[in-house]
Amino acid sequence: MAEQTVRDIMSKDPVTASPDMTVTEAAHLIVERRIGALPVIDQGALIGIVTEGDLIMQDVKLEFPSYLHLLDGYILYPPSTARFESELKKAVAASVRDVMTSNPLTIQADSSIEDAATMLVERDVSRLPVMEGERLVGIVSKSDIVRSLIADEE
Repeated sequence: MAEQTVRDIMSKDPVTASPDMTVTEAAHLIVERRIGALPVIDQGALIGIVTEGDLIMQDVKLEFPSYLHLLDGYILYPPSTARFESELKKAVAASVRDVMTSNPLTIQADSSIEDAATMLVERDVSRLPVMEGERLVGIVSKSDIVRSLIADEE
């Protein structure tokens, strides 16, 4: 039997996002489809990947409003309240382009499963978009690799 390739274990035809999709729309897709990431496609080309981690906006740092403690009461400092509201609106209205990882690490469909496993571990990522030349054909995750190891044992 020929050695398995990434093509044999990948999820084919992955659900994708457009760069102009809102973060909320992307989050709904990830939850509804029970997937961990969306490759981002613009005019047929892979330009990024947005993951669950990106969507919880770990990189969007909101500064909570400052307040003054005066006579056992708290007074919000108005300029910081306005800035907080502005940052919150920006974070919620963000597009996929704002939170995605650009130029994601990819792997070719005919690569070995061992190569995929090595890339995932060495680069500390959970999934890789799978390409056939310049065209996105699938996505392979650490879980796909673990499943292929179990299947080999059976």
